[in-house]
Amino acid sequence: MIIARSPLRISLGGGGTDLPSYYEKFGGFLIAGAIDRYVYITLHENFTPDLIVKYSRLERVESAAKVEHPIIREAFDLVGLDGQGLELTSMADIPSGTGLGSSGSFTTALLKALHAQKKDLIHPAELAEQACDIELNRLHEPIGKQDQYIAAFGGLTCFNFLPGGKVEAWPLKVSDETRDNLEDNLLLFFTGYSRSASAILKEQDTKSKADDKSMIENLHFVKDLGLQSKAALESGNLHEFARLMDVHWQRKKQRSGGMSNPKINEWYDLALANGALGGKLIGAGGGGFLMFYAEAKAKLRHAMRQSGLKEVRFRFDFEGTKLVIS
Repeated sequence: MIIARSPLRISLGGGGTDLPSYYEKFGGFLIAGAIDRYVYITLHENFTPDLIVKYSRLERVESAAKVEHPIIREAFDLVGLDGQGLELTSMADIPSGTGLGSSGSFTTALLKALHAQKKDLIHPAELAEQACDIELNRLHEPIGKQDQYIAAFGGLTCFNFLPGGKVEAWPLKVSDETRDNLEDNLLLFFTGYSRSASAILKEQDTKSKADDKSMIENLHFVKDLGLQSKAALESGNLHEFARLMDVHWQRKKQRSGGMSNPKINEWYDLALANGALGGKLIGAGGGGFLMFYAEAKAKLRHAMRQSGLKEVRFRFDFEGTKLVIS
């Protein structure tokens, strides 16, 4: 049996500048953190001529080319496996559509397992690029490259997305004390809403391709905030990082009317009134998880719990996509 896992992620600055419609013209920059909540893929022989695939549905087909799940079908094709005689199952710690990059994590874990089946070694950068090829090029999803890259690399990582498609990745240079304080003081709360990232990002993608002035200026501003966030984190100024999160969220809401809703705004205001120094909605928007930086954590947790939000506690993951069993 093969078991591969990929971490989910939180965005720490510059989110949205990783879409080709923006970085191909201007270059993108962001910081992301992998967390210890995972997507798992298991793969083993089933001793029948069919391919059995289990996710939210069950598919039993003659070969991978007939699988309805688009990412699974394309991943088998990219790696060069027909899937006959195999059984593939996916599981996740957090539901999809909640803003933590589950699609990119699913794709990288899937590819890692399929390469292991072929006895292939693959570098994180190549793994991430293959996942991007599936989602962006083969399936034409209007999404970025952040999720695939942070899932493959893990850690607290900076990314430059360059015109032409090249991606530069390097570790965020933070002290152990800053990393520990960041880990301790970032809190995630589930809003109860899930949504398709593609649907939310389509508007941004369309406007960027059309050189919409307000969208381009918004993304320029967000990229600069990402660079400011990097400087704040690397200097250990976590209060400034929290302030920049709030600025980012206020600007992010201007990108689309579907980015937030009255309930999310109410929860956000409640958090700021109960110890949060800054925060934002993680991911493309419209639902998923609210993330706050707070040193008065007990007060914030109480207020959020009283308002019906569930906290998901986490630590950072520094392993990236890996084989658990092979």
